[in-house]
Amino acid sequence: MGAFFRSEEMTLCQLFLQSDAAYACVSELGEMGLVQFKDLNSDTNAFQRKFVNEIMRCEEMERKLRYIEKELKKDDMKVPDSDSNPKAPAPKEMIDLEATFEKIESELREVNTNAEALKKNFQELTELKEVLTKTQVFFREYGSVGGEQSGLNVIEDAQNALVQEERGGTAVQLGFIAGVIPREKVPAFERMLWFACRGNVFLRYDEITQALEDPHTGDEVHKGVFIVFFQGEQLKSRVRKICEGFRATLYPCPETAQERQEMLKGVNTRLEDLTIVLKQTKDHRHRVLVSAQKEIHNWIIKVKKIKAIYHTLNMCNFEHSRNNLIAECWTPVKVLDQVQDALRHGQEMSGSSVPNILHRMKCKETPPTYFTTNKFTKIFQSIVHSYGVAGYREVNPALYTIISFPFLFAVMFGDTGHGFIMFLFGLWLVVCEKSLTSSKNSNEIFKMMVGGRYIILLMGLFSLYTGVIYNDFFAKSINLFGTSWKFNYTQTTLDSSHSIQMKPEDMFDNVTKSAYPLGLDPIWQASINKITFTNSFKMKLSVILGVSQMLMGVFLSIFNHIHFRHYVYILVQFIPEVLFMLCIFGYLIALIFVKWITYNAHCASCTPSILIHFINMFLMKYTKPNMTEAYNCDMMSPTGPYVQKQLGCDSQTIFYPHQQEIQTALILVALLCIPILLLAKPFILRAQHNAKMRMADGRKQALGATSHEQLVNNEELEGHELKSGENGKTGIEMAGVSSSHVAVAVSINGGTGQTAVTMDEHEEEEEKFDFGELFVGQAIHTIEYCLGCVSHTASYLRLWALSLAHAQLSEVLWGMLFRAGLKMDAPYWGGIIVWAVFGAFAVLTVCVLLVMEGLSAFLHTLRLHWVEFQSKFYHGDGYLFDPFNFKEQMDPTLEDK
Repeated sequence: MGAFFRSEEMTLCQLFLQSDAAYACVSELGEMGLVQFKDLNSDTNAFQRKFVNEIMRCEEMERKLRYIEKELKKDDMKVPDSDSNPKAPAPKEMIDLEATFEKIESELREVNTNAEALKKNFQELTELKEVLTKTQVFFREYGSVGGEQSGLNVIEDAQNALVQEERGGTAVQLGFIAGVIPREKVPAFERMLWFACRGNVFLRYDEITQALEDPHTGDEVHKGVFIVFFQGEQLKSRVRKICEGFRATLYPCPETAQERQEMLKGVNTRLEDLTIVLKQTKDHRHRVLVSAQKEIHNWIIKVKKIKAIYHTLNMCNFEHSRNNLIAECWTPVKVLDQVQDALRHGQEMSGSSVPNILHRMKCKETPPTYFTTNKFTKIFQSIVHSYGVAGYREVNPALYTIISFPFLFAVMFGDTGHGFIMFLFGLWLVVCEKSLTSSKNSNEIFKMMVGGRYIILLMGLFSLYTGVIYNDFFAKSINLFGTSWKFNYTQTTLDSSHSIQMKPEDMFDNVTKSAYPLGLDPIWQASINKITFTNSFKMKLSVILGVSQMLMGVFLSIFNHIHFRHYVYILVQFIPEVLFMLCIFGYLIALIFVKWITYNAHCASCTPSILIHFINMFLMKYTKPNMTEAYNCDMMSPTGPYVQKQLGCDSQTIFYPHQQEIQTALILVALLCIPILLLAKPFILRAQHNAKMRMADGRKQALGATSHEQLVNNEELEGHELKSGENGKTGIEMAGVSSSHVAVAVSINGGTGQTAVTMDEHEEEEEKFDFGELFVGQAIHTIEYCLGCVSHTASYLRLWALSLAHAQLSEVLWGMLFRAGLKMDAPYWGGIIVWAVFGAFAVLTVCVLLVMEGLSAFLHTLRLHWVEFQSKFYHGDGYLFDPFNFKEQMDPTLEDK
């Protein structure tokens, strides 16, 4: 846990990569995933960088892969899940990948084009078949009704079926048009024909029972066959235009039944041939997709890795004179050897003979924050990072959150039954974590619970413990060890009394039994004043836990002061903060423990009221008892010689010697800490800054310098010193080094004893000292801390409030639902009623008490850690270490653009 207490020590490194080996080296660093590159070309447009053409090629490959993936989804074929992690291919392999993708894409597009044309032809033939079939049935029906011989032509059939003889028996000559129209357009089509042709047309429509397939989209389309009879060329032209407007497809239909039958036979033959061709086309397409499906997972990962490498190389500076790339990166100090090994391996893979150079650089830029976490500690670190990322090497609250977070949650959620259910759910998530994390579940809430499985497990476990302390099991108490109270009432008294009073001095068994061994005595479950007793206990417990956690936060701040060598902060900030809190709220906790330890039932009338005494402490209001013996509880009857009236004590009188003097001294010390917090730090830092400036002026005068820049130039070495190593290599002149770094140590490929370079460079100018800004900031901190101690202590009372709410909701659910079901006297239906009531009780318990109350307690616990605890020592002004890592490229999915 040492590395978890503070973030990892980071260093800024500069890499000199040969152009031939740069790709392989960056690839190896990506596989390692512990190097964060800095963008040295932030002012350069993305289209003006060196490797923009390679990135465009990668994007083109991604486009082709997206097309292949889309075609796979059309055939319900998924990208296979695999744990394989292929290496990033060499740059020359990009040509092979591009050729492969181009071949598959062109083949799929050609197959799709042919299949679409065949499907369109198949659809047209199918529609023509339906038109011939439906019209044949139509004319056969009307021909039989007319009673004419079967050889009549279609016009005569239509005349016999639809038109009566007019104008002296002369038959009217009719024409007709047949076609297919979508089903949803039929009503509008029929109305348009009626109004446009003024009712001089006759429409017959019959729906095609079999759904047709759209050749473009593959969706099902429902259509129907229509036939329109009309008279004259003018109506014929008008009907055709209406059909074109409604996108109806017209087909030729012979006039005689024999011709229609012959055409239908030809259509059926062509449909059979097309079916065979379509099946062969589909089989060929399936074979192409199957071969692509086997490799697409690796292809996607390879392309994403290539693209990530070139994006990283675009962040480097290119030096044309030496044909190398210069990069700057952050990396943990402990993995420098691994980084050097990766560079050496990259050089070997590329076949380059020139070594790559890595050297550490000192700078005043704040390094990123990096914590080494595992699957258990990751969720707790995420909770802290949601508030703010820790500053570099700042104390990490997540280490303490592992215990304090589930414990404070359990204080508000204390119930053994509910905690056990939550514990079982968390245990199931932990046991099945491999299958749950590997499954692609789209439910965001469930994915969040899987990610927080360990904190759910701990919250359930701690709730089991606090439930035992509260002695709550689904709002009922468990009598494991037997109550410590004894009854002195007769059975007659018990039967005749609605309620009885049990005085602890008479009915608490101190002889044969002591206090209940674990948690609250179960007899409190049956008492009328249970809420009064538990409220007092939980309220005091909340204050004790709250002040203790805040004091812990203040004490953690001393580790930050020592680590960052702010020793003066210990005297002018840490000590006053501790004294202020201890003199007020530490004294409050002491009063609580004194009351619990020194007073018993015999002197209950003189028991002090902590709240009133705490208020009187600030009002300087004190009432003394008549006798000093009142300070001793044993002096009061029945065990002592005095009664309350003689002692003159009550809940507001002083209850220990020199109470007034001690409390006055504590208030004076707390008040004295406020000006120290406000004034000492700014003026001390100002004095230190003035002393540094006077020392710098003295050095300038001694060296004959007129400015800080000239002073640095006078102290700068003449050039760079280069030493040869044991391998006898000659010196290398370093170039492209930023002027903001000093004292760099160089190693070539991490080789021990190969080449070492020592450099001295200009230091950055010190930050300007602004006394006004510092004073205002310290004033805000002082006001926030002093007022925060009061408000934060009151804020911890939410532990008591939510615990009370949870217990009362649980009791109401038990009393008004389950108990009512058990009291029902139903000899035959009782079992069914109890079963139904239990089901409702279980559902409400899970939904209300576990989910809603659990979420409420979780959010309140989050607030207590973020505001009350972390504000005492945690700044959270850092930024996360974001390494170049190929693990982010392991997801075989491509975003649509």
